Amino acid sequence: MDHNATVTPYRFETCLSVNTIGFVPLPKNSDTLDTRPRAWRSILDFFISYLSSPIYTLRTPAIKTVFECSFSLSFSPNMVSGVAQWLKPSAWALEPEASTFAPTSRWSNKDMDPVPVHQRTWSTRNYIAYWISDATNVAVWELASSMLAVGLSWRQALPAIAVGHVIIAVVMVLNGTVGARLHIAFPVLNRSSFGFWFSYFSVISRIILAMFWFGIQTYTGSQCVYQMLKAIWPSTARIPNRLSEGANITTVGMMCYFIYWIIQFPLMLVSPQKIRHFFMLKAIIVPFAWIAILIWAMVRVPPRVALEPKHTALSGSDLSWAWLSSLNSALGIYSTLAVNIPDFTRYAKNERAQFVQLLIIPTIFTLIGFVGIAVTSAGEVLYGETLWNPTLLIDRWDNRAAAFFASFSFVLATLGTNISANSLSAANDMTGEYCRFSPFLHRSRSISMTVLFPRYINIRRGQAICALLGGWLLCPWEILASAPGFLNFMNGYTVFLGPFAGIMVTDYWFIHKCKLDVPAMYDPNGRYKYWNGINWRAFVALLFSVFPSFPGLIASINTNVSVGNSKHIFDIAWLYGFCTASFIFYVLSLVFPAKETFMDHPILERDDLESEKHHTGTNSVDSKMLGMTQELHDRG
Repeated sequence: MDHNATVTPYRFETCLSVNTIGFVPLPKNSDTLDTRPRAWRSILDFFISYLSSPIYTLRTPAIKTVFECSFSLSFSPNMVSGVAQWLKPSAWALEPEASTFAPTSRWSNKDMDPVPVHQRTWSTRNYIAYWISDATNVAVWELASSMLAVGLSWRQALPAIAVGHVIIAVVMVLNGTVGARLHIAFPVLNRSSFGFWFSYFSVISRIILAMFWFGIQTYTGSQCVYQMLKAIWPSTARIPNRLSEGANITTVGMMCYFIYWIIQFPLMLVSPQKIRHFFMLKAIIVPFAWIAILIWAMVRVPPRVALEPKHTALSGSDLSWAWLSSLNSALGIYSTLAVNIPDFTRYAKNERAQFVQLLIIPTIFTLIGFVGIAVTSAGEVLYGETLWNPTLLIDRWDNRAAAFFASFSFVLATLGTNISANSLSAANDMTGEYCRFSPFLHRSRSISMTVLFPRYINIRRGQAICALLGGWLLCPWEILASAPGFLNFMNGYTVFLGPFAGIMVTDYWFIHKCKLDVPAMYDPNGRYKYWNGINWRAFVALLFSVFPSFPGLIASINTNVSVGNSKHIFDIAWLYGFCTASFIFYVLSLVFPAKETFMDHPILERDDLESEKHHTGTNSVDSKMLGMTQELHDRG
């Protein structure tokens, strides 16, 4: 058979009622496939080129024909009826849990309820392993690159990393303690600060960011898979590219992306209680591998050669703003997790188990920052160029075994980070939200648009949705190749995260003084309804803490725009947003207190709720609420 023979495109038709298959020729010059979006066309082209590549035996015209087709399906009435039933929302509804806190399953499910005692399994050791696991990823390795790029020396960059992570560790523990005490997730806890409906703004923002970075991290992981395959089979580097130049990804790149996604997907289905074992494994393997890389770098290029010549050329105010901007970069890298850390601390055995974050976060992140600086500086001496991406550095190695194991450590590093910081966070947010088109339409019962359903989405389904949408729909290779301005915007989106964290810390510790009503957080008509579901104090605080950073954000997206010295506010966006939002929210809450939200003691279970209603006569929480017996908080 001539494998190079020209094959006529065919339309693939099936008739499922009689199980027959036939081929109908398409008109010549048909461009049926080309009507698909470019990004999706590149995915389909990959599979076509994969099966028709000379290095594979499965390249017959018949197989190629199957992929060079459009599908036209005809169904029998019974099949149509079966599919229609399967597509009904009721077919996907989760089994209602008798223990749910909410009035109905519309507002909660077992993944959204407070974590029961037997599932509080995270100990101090698990949080140490978690942060070692999270710190060892490519983004932290490259963190110092932005600092040296603006003109700082490595001696100035390391303190910026250390101070930034000391600050973020304090915020992490302050917000994490709430999760460890109340055992509720971020989407639920957020309602006490922002109001039942306004909390959706911060939660949906988290979902978008998590899916976006999930795709970017998956693409980073695929680059590590490529280095592993190349170390085993050097011919991998010579696989011909059958995709168009406009695809922004090569055939081998798509293959590695698909392999990494397949490896990652099963791990995303592991429950949060059990995934801690994977973090423990990563915390053992990856640091040793990276220390070995550091030793290799220092042996090949002594520190006096690699590091000593690097001095700053900045002085005066330029040096001060550069250092503050670098500090903001260190704060921003995990500013997202500082907001939704209750998603993990809710599984703590007790609140003391997560206090170790104060010590482990600045220590491990500063160490990894130094490793990135030292190894990259050594690579600059050895190879004559700055290779901040460690996979590019590994690509220069002649030792295939070393390249494989080093790449494997980066695969493990990226897997752990993507699961913890992105997919699991997005899943918790999707699990926890039911949103109408407008909170003001609630009373009028107008037509509503439900965007996320606790009744239909649990953590496992949420992670699967994140894997599909974040991993494939967003097409991260397109974003990385053609949208630097969009990347800058997404990085700049952290201007919201500082205010979010500040409002949450201020509300729990200084306004409500640790006294919250947990059952009311599950009720849209509960005490945290505020004004039409909006805590206007939080809205005003966001308004004045976010908008002053916008000129600098615009200038970062479009460098042709000049905004003068106002750009410096964006350079310290997280610090400015956190401090400004905290101050404004505190003052407004003192001057205009939301008295209906204040209590003499925290309400953690139904018995507390009934006692509060008996003594105060309040009727703010629906009496039909189903009770899950929540053990009173034990601070020790």
